[in-house]
Formats: sequence, C-alpha cells, structure tokens
Amino acid sequence: MGIEFTKYHGLGNDFILIDNRGSTTPRLTAEEAVRWCDRHFGIGADGVIFALPGQDGTDYTMRIFNSDGSEPEMCGNGIRCLARFIADLEGKEPNASVTYRIHTLAGVMMPQLEPDGLVTVDMGEPRLLAAEIPTTLSQPDEKVINQPLEVAGQSWSVTCVSMGNPHCITFVEDVAAIPLEAIGPQFECHPAFPKKTNTEFIQVVRPDYLKMRVWERGAGITLACGTGACASLVAAVLTGQSNRRATVELPGGPLQIEWSASNHHLYMTGPAEKVFTGVV
Repeated sequence: MGIEFTKYHGLGNDFILIDNRGSTTPRLTAEEAVRWCDRHFGIGADGVIFALPGQDGTDYTMRIFNSDGSEPEMCGNGIRCLARFIADLEGKEPNASVTYRIHTLAGVMMPQLEPDGLVTVDMGEPRLLAAEIPTTLSQPDEKVINQPLEVAGQSWSVTCVSMGNPHCITFVEDVAAIPLEAIGPQFECHPAFPKKTNTEFIQVVRPDYLKMRVWERGAGITLACGTGACASLVAAVLTGQSNRRATVELPGGPLQIEWSASNHHLYMTGPAEKVFTGVV
C-alpha cells in the first residue's frame, strides 16, 4: 500500500506534506525523503514535512527532512504549508480563521489561517547571542552585528540571527549580481558556523522594503525562506537600515514581516498553496 502525500508551496518554496498523525515516527526515512525530493527521479521538493501528533500540550508536531536528508529545526514557509495542510485534513472551510499550536525543534510555533487565505505565524523571539546561533564570530555571550567574514576571497560584513535555526545576513548593493550558486555553499559550510548556516543577501530598497536572495542550509538556492526573511528584518533593524515592519521581496514573491516592539516576537504573513496530491 502506498503513502499518500500532498504538495504545497509557499512563494515557490515547495514541500511534500505527509499525514503522520498515526505515529510519532516519520513515515519516511531521511534517505527516502531525498529520493522523493529529487526533481528528476522523484516528486520534486525542497523538503518533506510530516504532521505528527502533538506533544507537551500542542495540537501537532512538525518534522522536516531537507532535500539533502538533513533535518532543520524549523521552516517558516513550511509551517505555513503545514497549517494549510492540517486545515485541509480537518475539513476546514478555505476561509476559516483557525490557529494551531505546533511543536517544532525550534520551540512552539503558532500559525493562524486568515480569512483572506494568507497564513500569519508567530515566530517567537529571535536569538541574537553568538552561542545561540551558533557561531564563533563573536564571544558566546555577545551579539554578531557587522562582523567581518572571509568568504570566496573577500571580506563580507555579516550579522547573525537565530530563528531556532542559524542565519548569516549580509547587505549588498544588488542582490541580483550575487553569484549565489558559487558562494552559497562556502557560507553554509564556513568553519565559523559549527552547525552550518542559512545565508541571506539583502538589498535595502527602502526602510519598509527589502529584497532578498537565499542559500538555504541543506536545500541550496530556494525561491523563498520564511525564517530567513524574519532573520533579515531583524538584522536590518539591528544595523539601522529598516523599520520594524517591512515587505521582504523574495524571488518567489513577498512576505510581510513585523518585529513587534512590545513583545519582541516576529510575525510572518504569506501564502501557502496546494499544488497536487498523489500516492507513492
């Protein structure tokens, strides 16, 4: 008997969603997930997401395998897709307003389905100390803001933020000119990041409008990265280049990001769309 799946995407960041509510163990191994994610010999996706039973009072648990088989702590676009998938599994109306408490390796996340079809996620507080990211670019109990990093024969000024997963953000004049495929892997695997890192290149168009390209740890070039958009807004605020609320334009489309001044939580709003269903 095959395994049913549904494919979703958030701004082109695409995922295979599997109903795993009957077990606390993912129905695929990491190696199987790699095969499913292959765009030539499999279904094709940036990762596989499992909807598992909740734990510690949450409604559901989220597990992810990246397209290379690694397991990230969290995925911003992925959790929006998971919320939409769960609502579909539960038979909710398309315009229903519902909030879920999702257990992730980065903590409890709370996606809310909006009546307009978008999904808003309370992403929690960013973690800013070097030990929390983790990185060796500063002392463990210090922030990493505008620190020099040698990559691909040049010095980059980087700011580091954790959204439960590590991000290295650098600001550039023109994101389109960055040779992402060449330098992305060098950032990801730099010795300064013991757990590797996601890397965001940001062009500040206006204080309320940022352009972003991303090299994702374990997935490479993707069309969107929700945690990366959140981390990038934080970095832009910390370096005095952005408002606390801004549109982050990714290759796949825009996300609305707000870093609340009252509770310091980040709120991400964007789409999650079903592509197709199938059985393997």
